[in-house]
Amino acid sequence: MSKIILLILPIMALMAEPSSYEQGKNLYFSKGCSGCHGVSASGTNQYPALAYRRKPFLMNKLKNYRLKLATTQQSQLMIPFAMGLSDKEIDALTTFFSEYHENKSNYKPDLGIRGDGGS
Repeated sequence: MSKIILLILPIMALMAEPSSYEQGKNLYFSKGCSGCHGVSASGTNQYPALAYRRKPFLMNKLKNYRLKLATTQQSQLMIPFAMGLSDKEIDALTTFFSEYHENKSNYKPDLGIRGDGGS
């Protein structure tokens, strides 16, 4: 019986759903977010940093964009990206941003001029 359990446990571990953080990380790259916000979510001189931002703030932003609500012309760019996101995907993305713990040597915040924070 114990041999069967030892065989089943690794299979179950492989079948386990990735953590919310990992799902968010996968979405960040598969949805093309890194093209504007950078590979380390640290932003660029046109688009704001997303890493280390508060989860409720980001959730509110993404849900508003999904509803086609934007406060600036630049933030309107986010609407097409957010429209297809489910609540679960928004939760995963914002978990990834708020709990960002990738290699910090890759995190290079732009200390110069930033985007208006709308996207």
